[in-house]
Amino acid sequence: MTASLSAQPTLHHVSCLDSRGLHRMAYWQWAQQGDLDHPRTVVCVHGLSRQGRDFDTLARDLASHYRVICPDVVGRGRSDRLADPMGYAIPSYVADMVTLVARLDVAQVDWVGTSMGGLIGMGLASLPGAPVRRLVLNDVGPTIEPSAIARIAGYLGQPVSWPTVEDAAEALRKVSLGFGPHTTEQWLELTRPQLVPAPGGGFMSHYDPAIAVPVRAMTPEMAKAGEAMLWQGYDRVRCPTLLIRGADSDLLSPATAKVMSERGPKARLVEFAGVGHAPTLVAADQRAAVRSFLLDP
Repeated sequence: MTASLSAQPTLHHVSCLDSRGLHRMAYWQWAQQGDLDHPRTVVCVHGLSRQGRDFDTLARDLASHYRVICPDVVGRGRSDRLADPMGYAIPSYVADMVTLVARLDVAQVDWVGTSMGGLIGMGLASLPGAPVRRLVLNDVGPTIEPSAIARIAGYLGQPVSWPTVEDAAEALRKVSLGFGPHTTEQWLELTRPQLVPAPGGGFMSHYDPAIAVPVRAMTPEMAKAGEAMLWQGYDRVRCPTLLIRGADSDLLSPATAKVMSERGPKARLVEFAGVGHAPTLVAADQRAAVRSFLLDP
């Protein structure tokens, strides 16, 4: 009998080390029923203020070929929050993912990373002996446009709540226009896991507002130094790499994408019209691009 896909992912946790002790990182696992030992694993990692359930639609596509793992990066979703907000940084996230891969007990993983999740994947793939077999960078690169950082800093961590899920969905849609067109149901599916009950009633976003602290502490000098380190890391990546870009992205410029296709792993570049930062990998053509790259023999 052919195993069928579970209707919903299962939730798991792994303990990771930080500067103050241990924190638990949550991860969602999609797999065919009775097939949790699939020989291939793909890790899908979300953007700055999002969580692992963003990948539900893509995961359903991939679960017949992979064990699909979608972590909630620390400070987001079902994961713990850090006592020291300065721990919300790419090197710390990379360390957490090393722990996650060890927990999964696999020698290799494929990686799909949206925005921040792409930077984490790039950091992991740049390490000697990296377990990343194929890397998908979704609308992110070593150079991040300052205007995009300013835009994100303008709403990140703000104490906002909404009376209903529908109100939250509409508000989040307005600050996420770069995600591109979605049906009402698609947008609600992206929004529901993003919400938790607010203390005074209604709903609020499911992340630690303190993730904004390092973003707002960033100086131009720090940004320049960080960019140089990211390019050095990108040049060390050796695995096949797919770079997805929203044609209207304000975070990944055409110039940066072009350079990424010419140096380091020489990423294969795919652009999607009518989308900014960042493609949600919900649309059929976006999912097909990821699936084709990962499964290309």
